[in-house]
Order: sequence, then C-alpha cells, then structure tokens
Amino acid sequence: MRTFITKKAIIVLLFVFSLAALGYAQEKEADKEADQGRSAQDVANELANPNTSLGFMLFALDYIKFDGDLPDANDQDAWRLNFQPSIPYPLGKGVNFFLRPLFPIILDQPVFEVEEDDFESKGVDLGNIGFDVAIGKSFPSGLQLIGGLAGVLPTATDSDLNTKQLLLGPLGIVGWEFKWGFLGSLVSHQWNVTGWDDSATSITDGQYFYTINLKDAWQIQAQPTWAYNHEADSDDKLTFPIGIGVAKTTIIGKTPWKFRLQYWNYIESPDAFGPEHQIRFEVAPVVPLPWKRRCCGAATPVHGVRRNV
Repeated sequence: MRTFITKKAIIVLLFVFSLAALGYAQEKEADKEADQGRSAQDVANELANPNTSLGFMLFALDYIKFDGDLPDANDQDAWRLNFQPSIPYPLGKGVNFFLRPLFPIILDQPVFEVEEDDFESKGVDLGNIGFDVAIGKSFPSGLQLIGGLAGVLPTATDSDLNTKQLLLGPLGIVGWEFKWGFLGSLVSHQWNVTGWDDSATSITDGQYFYTINLKDAWQIQAQPTWAYNHEADSDDKLTFPIGIGVAKTTIIGKTPWKFRLQYWNYIESPDAFGPEHQIRFEVAPVVPLPWKRRCCGAATPVHGVRRNV
C-alpha cells in the first residue's frame, strides 16, 4: 500500500536535489569566459558520447512495475532516485579519465519476507553505492573505447536492501558516432571481493545505448540496462529490457540542461520476481569542471558533428 508520506518524500527529494544542482551550476557559471558560442545542439551531441569531456550531474527518477510467481508479485512497484555525477579529467586529446559514483535513494522498494510469505515495503533509504573508474579514448573514425573497473559498495541503510558484499570487476564500453547519432554498448562483470556474506556472486551486466538526432536539440534516445546472474536458478538468470525514449537539451540562463524520458519493457525477467515495466525521467545540468576554464573546450568537426576534444 502506497502512503502519502512516500509520495511526499519523492517530491521533496526531487525538489531539494534539483535546487542543489541548479545552485552549483549557476555558481560555477559565474566565470564569464565559459560556454561562449555553444549551442544546445552541440551539447546534445556531445552528451550522447560516453567519452564526453563535459561534466554533468545526473538525477534519474525510476518507477518500476514488477511481475512474478511469488504471492502478490503482480501488485508490487517501486520508486527510486539515482544521483550520478560524471567528472571527466582530460589526459590528452580525446583521452579522458572518469570517476562516476552512483548514489541510489530507495524511495519505495518491495522486499519478499519468506517467514510471512508476503512483501514488505522498504524506504526511504540509501541503497548500495555503485561506481566505475575508467579511461576513454576517441578516434578520428568516430570509434569510442572505454575500459576500467566497476563495483558496488554495501552501503544500503536497510539490511534487507544491502548486498553485504563488495563487488568488483572489469568494465568495457564500445561506441560509434555517426552523422545521424550514436550507437554503443557497455558490459561489466562483477564478483564478490569481500564482505560479511560469503555466498558466491557472479553477475554480468551492462546497457546498450542509442541516439538519433532530431532538430532543435531533440533526440530519440535510450539506455536500457540488463543483467545476467550466473548464480541464480535457470529461470531467474536474465533480466533484459527493450527501451525507447526522447531527450531535449536546452540552455537555461548560461547552464545547459538535458531532460530525458524513457520507457523500458522487460522481455526477459526472473520468473520468481522481477521488473515488467520501467519509466525513467532524467534531469542533467552540465557543470564546468574545476580544471578547465571552458566547459566544452575547442570543437572540431567529426563526421559532420561538432565534437569537443
């Protein structure tokens, strides 16, 4: 049963995070030399590139509808707010170092209680913090390669939501820029490294992403995430969605903002309990980086698209 308090918490958290992001962006934009001569279309094209040199603060609100064989699984849904800052550090022309933490705030999450044979709602709680550390390289052909490490920290404030393990493993991203947009895929694999739960964990996960550029900084764009749990039962291993979405980049004051709405339909999900549908709304202000006087750098044409290097 969804309560008024939970709904109110969603509104309050979104408002607070949006204000914080806006305040940070506007403060940094006081540098009058930043962002001159840049269009919303330039920013939209650059943000589609996983090896972008732009810094941004991503806020993503997820609504997830579940399905499964467990009692009342079809009646369960969840709300989650993710905050992910992306802070690239340029190492050379077309080469960037990335450190991207992901802070999940669980607003409402169903957890199945075996003793009671029923679901219990959890939230508002901090979830398990994810992160990736990687180096990316852009090539004149439009190819983008990124490699590094990805992990999950057992930071959830509710024990039922906590992995109780530190997960770590390799990460790789391959992308390709075209005149009309962008295509790419991310794959990582993580094992349990340490923690107070010694059960075996072996998960391959990732996302595929695509962008089709339209006029006036509009884009058809989606980034569905999938996972394969090697330790689960055969009917519960794969979680895979088909996604579609629309994005708009605009400049408010001096700050570029990206807004995106996505819908994911899970064509494969664990039989016992897993997601069926997901709606994601994202807000991402672009922020200047402390080691760059200009947010976007010099732009050079690649395949007819202005890319910042």
